[in-house]
Formats: sequence, C-alpha cells, structure tokens
Amino acid sequence: MLGFPEVVTGLIIVVVILVIAVFLRYVPIGLWIRARASGVPLTIIMLIGMRLRRISPHRLVDALITATKAGLNLSVNQLEKHFLAGGNIERVVKALVSAQQAGINLTFEQAAAIDLAGRDVLQAVQMSVIPKVIESPPVAAIAKDGIELRAKARVTVRTNIQQLVGGAGEETVMARVGEGIVTTIGSAESHKEVLENPDKISHTVLNKGLDAGTAFEILSIDIADVDVGRNIGAQLQMDQAEADRRIAQARAEERRAMAVAREQEMKAEVQEMRAKVVAAEAEVPLAMAEALRTGKLGVMDYYQLENVKADTSMRDGIAKATEPDLPINHDAPPKK
Repeated sequence: MLGFPEVVTGLIIVVVILVIAVFLRYVPIGLWIRARASGVPLTIIMLIGMRLRRISPHRLVDALITATKAGLNLSVNQLEKHFLAGGNIERVVKALVSAQQAGINLTFEQAAAIDLAGRDVLQAVQMSVIPKVIESPPVAAIAKDGIELRAKARVTVRTNIQQLVGGAGEETVMARVGEGIVTTIGSAESHKEVLENPDKISHTVLNKGLDAGTAFEILSIDIADVDVGRNIGAQLQMDQAEADRRIAQARAEERRAMAVAREQEMKAEVQEMRAKVVAAEAEVPLAMAEALRTGKLGVMDYYQLENVKADTSMRDGIAKATEPDLPINHDAPPKK
C-alpha cells in the first residue's frame, strides 16, 4: 500500500498538470510566439482577454498577421469589434489587401459596414477590378407595327464601392435594362428598324442612367440576340373578328328566337280565330231554326239557299277537275 507522502505527491502532480493545462488553454503560448515573430504587437494579456471575451485568438491573429504583412494599419480593437458584431474578419482583411493592391480607396470602416450589411465585400472588390458580365433573360416587346421582338442583352457592370451600402442589387439593374429594351422596341415604328440597328437599344438604355441608386456602374450594354416573334397585331385583329362574329351570331340567334316566338303567337291567334269561326258556324243552324220557327225565314228560302250552296260546290269541283296545275309565271302579262 502507498503511504501518505506518496498520495500527497501524486495529488500535487495532478494539480500541477491541471494548472498547466488550464494555463495553456487560456494562454496560447505558441500563438503568441507566432504573432511576435510576424511583427504583430500582441501580449499574453491580450490573448487571455480574447479567450475571456469568447473571441477565437487563432482567427484574429491570422487576420492581424495578414494585414501586417500587407502593410495595413489595423488594430486589435478594430478586428475584435467587427468579430463581436458578427462580421467575417478574414474576408474583410482579404478585401482590404485586394483593394490596396488594386489602388482602390477602401477603408476598414467601409469594408466592415459592407460586410455587416450582408454583402460579400471581397467579391465586390474583385468585381471592381474585373467587371462582371450579366446576361439578361429574353425580353419580349411589341413594335408599333404589331410584330413581337425578343431581345437578349449582355450587361457589363462593375462594383461601385461607395454605394454598396444601401444600393440596389443586380435584380434592379436587370429590371431597368428590361424596361429600357421594352420602351425602345415599343417606340419603334417598325420592327425592321430594330433589326437593322440593334445598337439603338443599347444607346437608348445607356442614356437613361439606369445605374443610379444601385451598387453597380454599367459599363456597356450589348444586344446579344434579337428574334422575331408572333404577329401580335394580326392576332389581335383575328381575335376581334372572331369576337364580332360571335356577337353577330348571338344577335342572329336572338332574332331567330324572337321570330319563332312570334310565329308561335300567330299560330295561337289563328287557332283562336278558327275556334271562333267553328263556334260561329255552330250557331248558324240554331239561328236558322230560330228564323224558321219565328217565320223570318220560309221553307222555300231555306231550300233555295241549299241549292245555291250545292251549285257553288259543284262549280268549284268542276273547275278544279278541268284546269291543270300550271306554274305561276310572275313575269307574264296580265290577262285581258
């Protein structure tokens, strides 16, 4: 069994090891040596303070070393403040180095503000050095002669560092370019004018100052392709003619329905008149009987009336049997 002195010695060794581990955890000696060797004026107290403020010493020291080697005069407080605000210190430092090498006037405050605004400040600096070409989707517009044209444009832009904070993005630029294309094509008297001079669109759009209030500067607008689409004017005329035909057909159907209704009314009137005639004819025998009974009509008068009716009926039958059915000639002269 171990004696009391051995146990005490073991505990002391464990405590010493724990103290050394905690010390090395909060005091990164290796990182301090690397920073001093790179010419970064950091002290052990600064590194311990970073640990206590929950700042990654490795990220901050690496950014300071990069800035110092590039000749940038950045302080530890500036980087710590940007880190605690949620910014990307590595991207900001790289952007400052790129801007310095390219001769672009960019301060740390501007770069930090752009980064905290959610924009990629490094990409913005790169776009200031190497302009970006944005290809627009096909924009359809109609000339005054009714012909549809589809134009595609290539817009060359570069970043405007001074307007990155609060400036509009690529979507606004492309929307304005599309609006300019539609306006130019729509104001053309004929689609042939646009096909003959597509650069007319570029000049018109560039003169509108579309990059105002945006984070970009438009360098050029080139029309990549112009295609002829549908004949919208003819299509509209055809649609109008079809609509007129349907309206006329509906009106004709309405007139036909009214005529049918009128015919039905006339048939009903004829039926009513026939019923009245039948009723009147039914009253004739009664009237004759009443006349015979009262003496207003004699028996001989009645027989004479019947003979006249029989003679008339016989003459009608003879006339229908002897005369053939001849076509009626309306152009023939009247008989004398």
